[in-house]
Amino acid sequence: MTEPNTGSTDAELLAEPRLVVEPGAAARVSAVAGPVLEGMGYRLVRIRISGEAGCTVQIMAERPDGSMQIEDCEAISRALSPVLDVADPIERAYRLEISSPGIDRPLVRRSDFERYMGHLVKIDMAVAHEGRKRFRGKITGVEGDSVQLMRDDVKAGGGDVEVLLVMEDIGEARLVLTDELIAESMRRGKAQAREMRRNLGLEPPAAPHAEISAKITKNTKPAKKPAPTNTIKKPAPTNTKKHRLAAERARRGEIEPDEGD
Repeated sequence: MTEPNTGSTDAELLAEPRLVVEPGAAARVSAVAGPVLEGMGYRLVRIRISGEAGCTVQIMAERPDGSMQIEDCEAISRALSPVLDVADPIERAYRLEISSPGIDRPLVRRSDFERYMGHLVKIDMAVAHEGRKRFRGKITGVEGDSVQLMRDDVKAGGGDVEVLLVMEDIGEARLVLTDELIAESMRRGKAQAREMRRNLGLEPPAAPHAEISAKITKNTKPAKKPAPTNTIKKPAPTNTKKHRLAAERARRGEIEPDEGD
């Protein structure tokens, strides 16, 4: 599985255009919200307007690395609400909702399709491809502005197994929730959480050599203890029999006292 645009910077990812866009009122909201989000360091993913609770404008956004926290949603809401009030792209009262893309997220950019190479996706075409609008299968490649799909919804004689769909003709592309997708999302989430803790100084940086191997030799004897170096040797006693005899002879005048040795 490949990562999205591994050679791209955050600025390039922020400036990457969406190839799957919304029409009508959602497009007007996008024209206002997109530049604000980019200026804050976020990417617009999708805008959906529904009639739930009167009218709800849902804006889905993310950081260039795909992460999104509650604090990010709150910051976007505070910055975007007054801008939308002035621009007034919706003619009636509405409730603004900021959210993350989620695990079974929409795919709207080339880098999205690259990021989730090998995962299962459902695609609804805005412009039919060879008379068909709905496709389901694994992403096997990205060629220019088209995505290659290995279909799993083909019955015998029902058409080609591999198709190449133009991204700009896609009305909606969404990941299908699978065990592999959940595992990949958990792995990414843990890595992003560790990176965030390191940036906040809550976790030490990774060691330059994370793995250290050691060779162990079996049946080895412990090394002998070296002899202590702080021992003090006592001088030999000077009152030996030889010295006593020499002293006795000196008293009798037989030899001089310093000839004892």
